Amino acid sequence: MSNFLNQIPALPVGDAVEKVMDLFTNTFSTVFKFIQTDGTALMDSVTNLLISIPPIIFILLVAILAFFATGKKFGLAIFSIIGLLFIYNQQLWEQLMNTFTLVLFASIVAIIIGIPLGILMSKSTLADNIIKPILDFMQTMPGFVYLIPAVAFFGIGVVPGVFASVIFALPPTVRFTNLGIRQVSKELVEAADSYGSTGLQKLLKVELPIAKSTIMAGINQTVLLSLSMVVIASMIGAPGLGREVLSALQRAQVGNGFVAGISLVIFAIIVDRLTQSLNKKSI
Repeated sequence: MSNFLNQIPALPVGDAVEKVMDLFTNTFSTVFKFIQTDGTALMDSVTNLLISIPPIIFILLVAILAFFATGKKFGLAIFSIIGLLFIYNQQLWEQLMNTFTLVLFASIVAIIIGIPLGILMSKSTLADNIIKPILDFMQTMPGFVYLIPAVAFFGIGVVPGVFASVIFALPPTVRFTNLGIRQVSKELVEAADSYGSTGLQKLLKVELPIAKSTIMAGINQTVLLSLSMVVIASMIGAPGLGREVLSALQRAQVGNGFVAGISLVIFAIIVDRLTQSLNKKSI
């Protein structure tokens, strides 16, 4: 039986994919070069702006935001002050700002793409049937794989890091937007119809406001997944705390790796609690 199986020639899937990628890359090389050049310049500008803010001012602003976002509770504010001071003390402030920029851009792009796709899925069964398997594919694919098209399209640097992070972090926003709108009660939708609301009015004034907490939960997951891609994206030249973790791993520097890793955890906790608090306030 094994001899029979060995007689079957290997399907040229790899070659076919490589040819498609080459064709795609060559056809849109101008677009990719434009995104790479201008995207890098834009993100460098944002990072430089963040670095230009005195750290103590930045830390106080985050603490004030945490205080009000959590309903005037001191827990997250105090944690933010202690955690960010620790990162500054470890001379990782610039790396933190680079990480912040990468996560910010990846999350914004994922949200801009994800919410309209989720709305489309909630309104069209055909779109739902087409997009859902693609989302399954995206969520089950190891994050490392997304580095391949990112490098093929954009080379190395922060832009391919954002590209890979967007693909990895996109599905939760799409799924939760679709779920939130589908969970809006039919009675409310029928009431909106009875008042003569157009589709856009129904979406903006009834469905999205009611689904807001579910959509925000998806956005929270997208932000955290973007953060989880920081270390993987550093393999293709994305700067930030992930590069410090990768460097420590390559040199077997346990102490440096721990400090960079715990800095990432501190940043992730602050971002997670802040986005969760915003979600609770919106309920």
